[in-house]
Amino acid sequence: MTDYRALNRANWDERAPAHAASPDYAVERFAADPAYLSEVVRFDRPRLGDVTGLRGVHLQCHIGTDTVSLHRLGARMTGLDFSGASLAQARALAERAGAAVDFVEADVYDAPEVLGAGGFDLVYTGVGALCWLPDIRRWAGVVAALLRPGGRLFLREGHPMLWALDESHPEGLLVVEHPYFERPEPLVWEEPGTYVSTEVTFRHNTTHEWNHGLGEVVTALLDAGLDLTMLEEHDSAPWVALPGRQVKDADGEWRLAERPWRLAQTYTLQARKR
Repeated sequence: MTDYRALNRANWDERAPAHAASPDYAVERFAADPAYLSEVVRFDRPRLGDVTGLRGVHLQCHIGTDTVSLHRLGARMTGLDFSGASLAQARALAERAGAAVDFVEADVYDAPEVLGAGGFDLVYTGVGALCWLPDIRRWAGVVAALLRPGGRLFLREGHPMLWALDESHPEGLLVVEHPYFERPEPLVWEEPGTYVSTEVTFRHNTTHEWNHGLGEVVTALLDAGLDLTMLEEHDSAPWVALPGRQVKDADGEWRLAERPWRLAQTYTLQARKR
């Protein structure tokens, strides 16, 4: 079986410089404005609460824009990602932004071994992260291992209902085509583009991904020793999830142009370690 990590890492390594150069990630704005926060963190800031002084880890941090944003809100942040090219961009961003953030290269499943167990007040992970992982229960164990007792998980993620849709249906209908629940076999995608504006042509376009039902995520966390403290579903996403069928609001979120209440696109979940 082809190693999903090698395939997916090649995809992210190739796209990291293009993402950092794209206006959608606003790297220049981060460098120029010390108060600037990513749109993702700004959206959930009312839910995030005060993070001043918390020791936090951002799992699957990519080029670090959300990680630096959490640092700017007062947390002592570490970012972890398996893509060395992504972390090179993250370190460059942190240096330009004057942000004292540590970035560590490792697979997310190895995070407790690499970073140490029980040392974090906050585990943060965000949009488009869980779909790259084949086993949600193993991921929940990682979160529990990283947190100190009383520490919390903050997750904003694409809704599994959104991931199950056929985004390219020729008639523009919302049609359920892909698995909602976690399956042993991956969804294999061959997609030449990326989710930000760029003129770059890519060569590494094959990825392996998995969906995880909302109940599967919650149950995995409960079984790993965390208690749910928030679960809020949103009718918007911070990227164009359904091309041609969404409109952008003033906060940078994309909703269905017609009857947006039909579809949960993302959710915010918080849980605390017992």
